[in-house]
Amino acid sequence: MATKRILVVEDEEDIRDLICHHLTKEGFQPQGVSDAETALVEVRRKKPDAILLDLMLPDMQGNELCRILKGSEWSAMIPIVMVTAKGEEIDRLLGFEMGADDYVTKPFSVRELVARLRAVLRRTREIPVSAELAPYKGHSLSMDFSSYEVRVRGKPVNLSLIEFRLLKHFVTHPHCVYSRSQLLDLIWGKDTTVMPRTVDVHIQKLRARIEENPGNPTMILTVRGAGYKFQPDPAGRAL
Repeated sequence: MATKRILVVEDEEDIRDLICHHLTKEGFQPQGVSDAETALVEVRRKKPDAILLDLMLPDMQGNELCRILKGSEWSAMIPIVMVTAKGEEIDRLLGFEMGADDYVTKPFSVRELVARLRAVLRRTREIPVSAELAPYKGHSLSMDFSSYEVRVRGKPVNLSLIEFRLLKHFVTHPHCVYSRSQLLDLIWGKDTTVMPRTVDVHIQKLRARIEENPGNPTMILTVRGAGYKFQPDPAGRAL
C-alpha cells in the first residue's frame, strides 16, 4: 500500500514540526506549510491524500481555505481535518459547513489526531461496488459512481467526498428513511465523534447544490421526527 501523503497547514512551527514528526513515525509522508497560499500551491503541485488544516493562519482563515479547496473540482475530494484551538459548537459547525471532514481541538493528543486521521482516510476509500453500479439518471439529477461525476440539469456540480457519499447513499436507497444517527454511522463511520447536527449541515448543502428550490426540496425530503429520505426526481431510476 502506498504511503499516504498528508499536508499539514499550521503556522506555529513547533506544532507543525511535532505533528509531522509523529505522522512520520506512524508511517505517513507529511509535508508542513505555514500559510494558505503555500498550501494551495502544494495541493495543485501534488495532490495530498489528506490535509490537516489549522483554523488560524496568517494570510487567510482556515475555514476560507477549506471552502476554496472543497469548492474546486481538483481538490473537492481531498479529506480535510480541521485542527484548531476554537472548540465551541458554532466553530465546529462552521468548519463542517465549509466542508471539513472532521474537527480536532487543541490541546489534543497526537494519538487522537492520528486516530481521527486514519478514520477519515478509511472513509475515503473507494467502495469496490461503486464501479459496478450503473449511473443514476433522473430528470434533473445524474450520478456516475465510478467517476464521481454529478450533474444537475445538465451542469456539473462539485461535491465534497462526504457530500458525494451522502447523496450516493440516498440515491441507491430511494424512499428509505434514515435518522441522523444512522447516517452518521453509514457515512462518517461508527468511530466518528462528529455531532448529529453535522448531518443537517450537509443535507442543507446538498439541497443547495441539487434542488431547484432548496427551501422546498423535492428530492431530499425531511420526514418529521424520523430523519431524511430520497425521492427520485421524475424519470429517475431507482437502483
